[in-house]
Amino acid sequence: MNPFNEKSKPIEENIMSFKMMYPKSYNKKTVTPFTKTRVILMNGTEFESCWFLHQFARNCDDPDLKRAIALVRNQEQQQQKRIGALKPLDENFLETTIGYEQLAIELTAILAQNETNPDNKKALDLALLEDFDHLYRFANLLKKDFGIEAETLVGKLTEVMPGRPTINEHRHPHDFIKRHLNAKTADPYSKLVAGIITAAEQQTMNFYMNVSSLYHNDIGRKLFAEIGMVEEMHVSQYETLKDPTCTWLENWLMHEYTECYLYYSCMESETDSGIKQIWKEHFEMEVSHLKLVADLLKKHEKKTVADVIPKPEFPKLLKFGPSNIEYVRKVIAEQVWLTSKREDYTDARELPKDADFFVYNAKVNGDYKTTPSHQIIVESAKAFGGKDYRFQTKAHPIPELDDRAKDNINVGRLL
Repeated sequence: MNPFNEKSKPIEENIMSFKMMYPKSYNKKTVTPFTKTRVILMNGTEFESCWFLHQFARNCDDPDLKRAIALVRNQEQQQQKRIGALKPLDENFLETTIGYEQLAIELTAILAQNETNPDNKKALDLALLEDFDHLYRFANLLKKDFGIEAETLVGKLTEVMPGRPTINEHRHPHDFIKRHLNAKTADPYSKLVAGIITAAEQQTMNFYMNVSSLYHNDIGRKLFAEIGMVEEMHVSQYETLKDPTCTWLENWLMHEYTECYLYYSCMESETDSGIKQIWKEHFEMEVSHLKLVADLLKKHEKKTVADVIPKPEFPKLLKFGPSNIEYVRKVIAEQVWLTSKREDYTDARELPKDADFFVYNAKVNGDYKTTPSHQIIVESAKAFGGKDYRFQTKAHPIPELDDRAKDNINVGRLL
């Protein structure tokens, strides 16, 4: 599939009515987990597009180019509102949070298993174990406060158990920065990976930024705030993988290409007929955007599509399922002690005691007994008769994390 060869409507015909922007929501009791993850993924992808185009406009001094940006951004906003309306009114935002974390786990695992660039893969695997642990912490909050077991929401496709303990994920901001791709020589898939994962993690970061103060009790508010800080770290890490030497128009073309790739991937694997039609319509809209930006690139920078995307045929499509349980377990077994050290990664047990990681971690956690991600497990175990809530297919790959009566906060950083 080469989206540049697809037929498209004139861009003005993509404008939606408010009626079209408000589709029928999915049924939270019958929807498949991977339909929900696709909805969250594309919502985040559209947010990234809108935010990028706002930043472009603020750094552009050409009125005609600004008008083109405004027109496309308006349509991206309409698409985002349409996707956002797919979430039903009876789904509380903690149930939605479980979907966000399942997306983070499954998406990261899929991208990592197909990634050949070592820097991209290391970054993906590092964050994978952290989002995996976040699911476990939020799942205990969900059961404690609402009596809902997260395994029903994730369809038992994703395990719910500790990863790298959240308390030991907090690293110094200087260690977020990683080596970036060279857009001229990088594999097209690697460039897609950097853009997709940045947008997905940014969506989670923004969600937690906005809802952390809205939760109905103190422990929930604190947990959202703590995990939101880790999501800030993940976005900071992932965005540095992208080549910063690309021009605004080159970046815009890559954004539109990424949207085409994702909508086409969703369309090909979606099982809900109504939502599948939305993915199809949005794909066709994005083809219009893609061609417009290609023309703008040629007009303003005298560059062709081949200068930015030498091989426009889509690589292997993104498909959720059937399960990444064994891959996640493998990464936990091999990398649970891993942390960042500037552009590189290292075993936390090998760092000197005065390393930035230890200094920063101690400052933000203070009295470790009051750290929210630890506190929620302690409180949940008490509420559940002495054991935390989990969904495991077999024993935990790290023996120290297999004890359900005690939250181990030493793994990942000896306290």
